[in-house]
Amino acid sequence: MAVSPLVGSFVAADYAVFALMLLVSAVIGVYYATVGRGQSSSKEFLMGGRRMTAIPVALSLTASFMSAITVLATPAEVYQYGASFGLFSLSYVLVVVFCSEIFLPVFYRLDITSTYEYLEMRFNKATRLLGTVMFIVQTILYTGIVIYAPALALNQVTGMDLWGAVISTGVVCTFYCTLGGLKAVVWTDVFQVGIMVAGFLSVIIRAVVLQGGVANILQHAEHGGRLNFWDFDANPLRRHTFWTITFGGAFVWTSIYGINQAQVQRYISCKSITHAKMSLYINLIGLWVIMLCSVSAGLCLYSVYKNCDPWTAGMVSAPDQLMPYMVMDTLRDYPGLPGLFVAAAYSGTLSTVSSSINALAAVTIEDLIKPHIRMSETHLSWTSKGLSFLYGAVCIGMAGIASLMGGLLQAAITIFGIIGGPLLGLFSLGILCPYANATGGLTGLLFGLAMSLWVGIGAQFYPPLPEQSRPLGLTTHGCNFTTTANLFNWTATSTQASLYTTLVQLNAVDRPFLADNWYSMSYLYFSPIGTLTALIVGLVVSLLSGGMKLKLEPRLTLMKSDTTFYCFYKLFEERVMRQAGKLDIKKAQTKFGNNNPGFCNIHELNFTKSSLPA
Repeated sequence: MAVSPLVGSFVAADYAVFALMLLVSAVIGVYYATVGRGQSSSKEFLMGGRRMTAIPVALSLTASFMSAITVLATPAEVYQYGASFGLFSLSYVLVVVFCSEIFLPVFYRLDITSTYEYLEMRFNKATRLLGTVMFIVQTILYTGIVIYAPALALNQVTGMDLWGAVISTGVVCTFYCTLGGLKAVVWTDVFQVGIMVAGFLSVIIRAVVLQGGVANILQHAEHGGRLNFWDFDANPLRRHTFWTITFGGAFVWTSIYGINQAQVQRYISCKSITHAKMSLYINLIGLWVIMLCSVSAGLCLYSVYKNCDPWTAGMVSAPDQLMPYMVMDTLRDYPGLPGLFVAAAYSGTLSTVSSSINALAAVTIEDLIKPHIRMSETHLSWTSKGLSFLYGAVCIGMAGIASLMGGLLQAAITIFGIIGGPLLGLFSLGILCPYANATGGLTGLLFGLAMSLWVGIGAQFYPPLPEQSRPLGLTTHGCNFTTTANLFNWTATSTQASLYTTLVQLNAVDRPFLADNWYSMSYLYFSPIGTLTALIVGLVVSLLSGGMKLKLEPRLTLMKSDTTFYCFYKLFEERVMRQAGKLDIKKAQTKFGNNNPGFCNIHELNFTKSSLPA
């Protein structure tokens, strides 16, 4: 299919679909503000009264960081670099297991609202304050990208007003967060996940029809080298390989699901630890579905434009605009469907921004206000709502600098790697290492942050050489149109070779040793670098500063009774002993149940909060 120089713009039906998505999201906020008049406490507003169930929380977990970045940037990533990005599905498995078995039991047992409360319990106030500030900076930066970059991409392709889209989505999001609290955020996330999947399916189904079936699309992808899943090159300078995605990606996403307030706040709002763990595992299915949709959309994108790359042909100014371009090109004869896809992209934006606003309000209340100012629960509730409104405005304002961040996907993951990696190392140190003390924890966090910033900032000044992150073959030899409407006059010319020749020449000047051996590290390794540095330095400093003498409450670290494996082992042991006639249930419950500091009972799996120690 040749590239169309003009692909049209939104019509009334498209605007109607987009407006309907915003309206439904706002109505959900109004509904929970109305039925939740009893939200007189900050915990009711920020934590849903800790009565949430597994399925809506699971869908909310999926939506929170499956943003417009996923809808727009992941298909473009597959189009340029191949379907190896789908290997994140493997890292998601590791992430869910680690989070449900290591982080969730400790946070749930402590009955905290902000994850950074744990840092004061485990280390000291200074560590808690630094962790809180790092989270706030990380979240505001990320939210700026989420709001602005999709709006820019969609504006340049569909003609939607840029700041009109930014402000309308930001205002609606702030509106339902401020009115409805966590319950509104969770249930709008549920609605928005459905919109995201529907938007993906509209594009995929249309592409399958145009290209004559799924088999043809896969054949085109194979011939174009896009089915490149099994690249086991261990070179850490390679942008995407099996190891960078599964190993590096596992660290990035564990920092999101394991310790990020936006995610932790959801699963610890569940009414029992059973529902909390179930929400994580059901969320895994949601992550796989979204990943399958986004990778499939990327393969469809390549199949449609394999002979005429819109980016090289100058029809789009950035890869992030490729998906909106294809939507307008292939669905323009179906009024409303382009609007559905744009609604899908902005549903991702709304879900992420609402999660961020709610999380920012929670940590500000718990970590910055409560420890210093005494307030009644009613005042705290109103303060929570005011903070939601304030952070909504800040995030909209922050969107203005997001244009400096570069590509959507890499910029987002880089932010989480640089800041989230050291924080993950600090929390892991506290939960897994009983000998870690406050001196070691704070020192490890600072060293981890310094290492992450060193490699991350260095990578901005000395980008990797083109041969380390070269996109797969893209061509324009099928572009047979001639037009001056958009200042283009194309005949059958080809590829991006000249572009990369120029880049190689520009980078052929003398570069320092670190530029090609440290700053050129895959961006997915920024998080492991920060995490492992914080963990190792923190442990060494703790041992050198008297950590062996530390007396610590067991509930602040992971215990064997926290793990699901231990629970099933005890259930199996009970069955064997019962069959052998050697089990006294009352004595067993006394020994293993009532005194058990975890959630597992020898007689039955008792997952409710009432079974946990104070």
